[in-house]
Amino acid sequence: MNEGPAAGVRRALCHAPDVMNTLDSTTVFEEQRGRMFGIAYRMLGSATEAEDVVQDAWLRWSADDRADVVHPGAWLAKTVTRLCLNQLDSARVRREEYVGPWLPEPVYTGDGALGPLESAEQRDGVSLALLVLLEQLTPTERAVYVLREAFGYGHRELAELLELSEANCRQLYRRAAGRVAAPRPRFEPDPEEWHSLVSGFMAAAQQGDLAGLERLLAADVVFVSDGGGVVSAARRPVLGRDNVARLLLGLFDKYAAGVPVRVVEVNGVLSLSLENTAVVQFEFENGLVTGMRNILNPEKLKFFQEQLSHSGGPSGQS
Repeated sequence: MNEGPAAGVRRALCHAPDVMNTLDSTTVFEEQRGRMFGIAYRMLGSATEAEDVVQDAWLRWSADDRADVVHPGAWLAKTVTRLCLNQLDSARVRREEYVGPWLPEPVYTGDGALGPLESAEQRDGVSLALLVLLEQLTPTERAVYVLREAFGYGHRELAELLELSEANCRQLYRRAAGRVAAPRPRFEPDPEEWHSLVSGFMAAAQQGDLAGLERLLAADVVFVSDGGGVVSAARRPVLGRDNVARLLLGLFDKYAAGVPVRVVEVNGVLSLSLENTAVVQFEFENGLVTGMRNILNPEKLKFFQEQLSHSGGPSGQS
C-alpha cells in the first residue's frame, strides 16, 4: 500500500529539528486541527461531537508536558482517537434510543472541512451512506478502518497508536472492510446531469404532479428522514414509488412552499439545502431517483448552517 498523507506529515515532523522548540505549541495544534476534526467526524458521525473532541484534545495538549513529544501529529492523532473510542460506546446507546432513523450530521465540504475530496474514493469515504454503515462496527474496528482508509496509516502505525498488536490490527481491518463492503450506490451523475435530474424532480414536486414525480422515481426507491423526534418526520424508511411520491407531495405542500432551495456540496456530493429546514441528498440509477436522505433535525443542522454563514453560503438557487 502506498504511503498516505498521514505518513508524509509524520515524516516531516520527525525530521524537523527541535520542532517543539521552533514552533509555538498553538501553531502546531492549529496545523493539525483539520486532520483531528477529520478523524473525529469519521469516527463519530457528528460534526458537533467532533468539534468537542478537538477542543478536549486542545485542553490536554495545552496542559500536558510536551518536552517528550517528538511527533506532535502522532500524539494528537492518538489523543483524538482515544477520546473518540471513549465516546463511541455511549454514542451507540444514544443511537439505539434515537427516535426514528439516524443519519450523520451533514458537513459542507465546499470549504475543505473534511480534507481533499478529489477522487470518487475520497468522496465515498465521507458519504452519509458509508458513515451509516460504519455504525455497525465496534469502536476499535471503526478506528482501524477510518485511520487506514482515510488517513493512510499502516498496520504498524495503527498498532502503536491503538496499543494493539500488528496482527490484531490486520484482523480488525479485514473484518471492518468486509462488514462495510455491502453494495452501495456507485453511480454519480456529473454536475450538469445532476442539475437536470433534480430540476425535473423539484418541478414535479412543487407543481403537485403526482404522475410526473412517479416517472422520476425507481420502483424500489427508499426515502429516509431524520427528524430525531424534534420535528415531524417519518419514523421508518418509506419504501416504493407510490408511497414515496405521495409522501413527497404532502411534504412539499406543507413544509417546503416558498422555502429558498440551494444547491450545495454536502459530504462530497451535490445536495439540496432548504434554508434553515433540511438537507436533502439523492441517489440515482439509470436516470431515476433510487434513494433520498432528508436531514431535518435542527440540532444536526447547526454545524452545517454555521459553516455556510462563515463561507458566505452556497451559490446557485434551484
